[in-house]
Amino acid sequence: MKTARVTVSTIVIASVATIVFAQGMRRGGGNYNPATETTLTGAVDEVKNVPSQGPGAGGLHLIVKAASGAVEVHLGPAAFVTSKNMTFAKGDTVTVTGSKVTMSGQEVVIAREIKKGDQVLTLRDANGFPAWAGCCSTPR
Repeated sequence: MKTARVTVSTIVIASVATIVFAQGMRRGGGNYNPATETTLTGAVDEVKNVPSQGPGAGGLHLIVKAASGAVEVHLGPAAFVTSKNMTFAKGDTVTVTGSKVTMSGQEVVIAREIKKGDQVLTLRDANGFPAWAGCCSTPR
């Protein structure tokens, strides 16, 4: 009887955790917020390859000098961006649509879409769900 209660409790806890995780993933891992979506245009000042904090590919960030000042833009896994044949270099003019959020005390934009010239790269859907979900993990 006690074993049955423990098993049921474990199943309930695992189910709740799964639902919470799935809701976070629908919002782009819990960081992307469609309510704070903004669009900015500017010149790339720096391209940063940020190492992963866990398994998987590292991230690609851009420092974009916009009219409002320099903004750090988080694109997504470098491997995903590379797989779409889109590259960025200092001086490139880009238009970014994404969610303005605060991460580690710094205001950043998590990109949903980025345009460079006639190229358009969609990184996330309207809710912030990543286009690369399951695409770019490093084999163990």
